[in-house]
Amino acid sequence: MAEFVRLEVEDRVGTIRLDRPKMNALNRQVQEEIRAAAAEASDRDDVKAVVVYGGEKVFAAGADIKEMAELSYVDMVERAGPLQSSFTAVARIPKPVVAAITGYALGGGCELALCADVRFAAADAAIGQPEILLGIIPGAGGTQRLTRLVGPSRAKDIIFSGRFVKADEALAIGLVDRVFAADQVYAEAVAWARQFRGAATMALRAAKESIDQGLEVDLATGLAIERQQFASLFATEDRRIGMTSFVENGPGKAQFEGR
Repeated sequence: MAEFVRLEVEDRVGTIRLDRPKMNALNRQVQEEIRAAAAEASDRDDVKAVVVYGGEKVFAAGADIKEMAELSYVDMVERAGPLQSSFTAVARIPKPVVAAITGYALGGGCELALCADVRFAAADAAIGQPEILLGIIPGAGGTQRLTRLVGPSRAKDIIFSGRFVKADEALAIGLVDRVFAADQVYAEAVAWARQFRGAATMALRAAKESIDQGLEVDLATGLAIERQQFASLFATEDRRIGMTSFVENGPGKAQFEGR
């Protein structure tokens, strides 16, 4: 049984819940429990979408600096790969994922939020990559995912300065997608996730993989990825159900089976 991270499932929505008082510091144990929760969310057929949530007061304030301060170069050479891959496990959940950000999402907390497909933030949230103030750089995907999301100039400003980005600015630059009152963020994230409860599961997976893989390659290769994913869906039962329902009943009425 995980101590600090658990997957809670209700009404086909899974919540990966971080709960390590006081600030959800992301030590090695938490990282590995995130990996396990992401794997469980990926594998469970009763989970159609996922919310990543740190609780009412804080998303995650970053790495456990006390733990990290004791590591040598050799230690971090060995640890950097598992650190990155534990977060990448969230990015590779083959289902829609939304981060519900309250309080601080700093350092590793920001990097974890970047692994979601969309991000909802509280109006008083603060997001950032302050690693430079410790004499290091983001090491769990921040230099790469943040740059792809907001562009190189904005990413460099945020990472070089280590400053905190308030919710209104984060919304303006595309770092978050929606802003709500703090006590509404989680409910709104769950509501967003619930729209996929009866969606065509294999088509959602194909769309997510096409977009994510396409971002890493040139246009021609991206189009080839899309073409293959598009054609593969013609082998699914949901494609047959969706097209039959459209012809017979019009759009938006299909009852998909997720296969």
